[in-house]
Amino acid sequence: MHIDEAIQSRRAVKAYDSSFQLSREEKDELLRLALLAPSAFNLQHVRLVEVSDPALRAQIRQVGWNQAQMTDASMLVVVCAQLDSWEKNVRRVWEGTPSEVQDYMAGAIDTYYRDKPQVQRDETMRSCGLMAQTLMLAARGKGLDSCPMDGFDFEAVGKLINLPENHVIAMMVAVGKRTVDPKPRVGKLPFDEVIIRDCF
Repeated sequence: MHIDEAIQSRRAVKAYDSSFQLSREEKDELLRLALLAPSAFNLQHVRLVEVSDPALRAQIRQVGWNQAQMTDASMLVVVCAQLDSWEKNVRRVWEGTPSEVQDYMAGAIDTYYRDKPQVQRDETMRSCGLMAQTLMLAARGKGLDSCPMDGFDFEAVGKLINLPENHVIAMMVAVGKRTVDPKPRVGKLPFDEVIIRDCF
């Protein structure tokens, strides 16, 4: 599918064919594509928790407003991020570059993040959003549908997936084969209202 078509036809789909299954290899291919999304300073904050266990997915659904796609979609991904990647992975993510580049980036990253918890969290959320969208477009490009979700008890889901203390959850993404056609797009604000040239 051409990228334009994938963007235009991607919708938040809620109803999935629970009998349709993606193989582990197919899931991994989608995850590998998602991992190509950009991240601030190449810190690769995002951690994708692909939930395959049916019992665990049922528990997640219980704390997720009983959203059917949490159990019925072929794939459920909890999009998380490591808050302290800026400190713990700074050398790893620039491995292979000249030492002067590594030193420069380490200094720049430290200056940007140290003692700035809001910046640390904001950057992880941006990276999560970029990766979630990349995953959804990768799925659509393969003729699949998806649904981004934040309607769930974040703390409860964190406990269910054993989320480390230095991580946060941004959202979930369900991927699978839809059973109903999406409803027409409605309420789209005018182009000239949402596109601003140069400044407000």
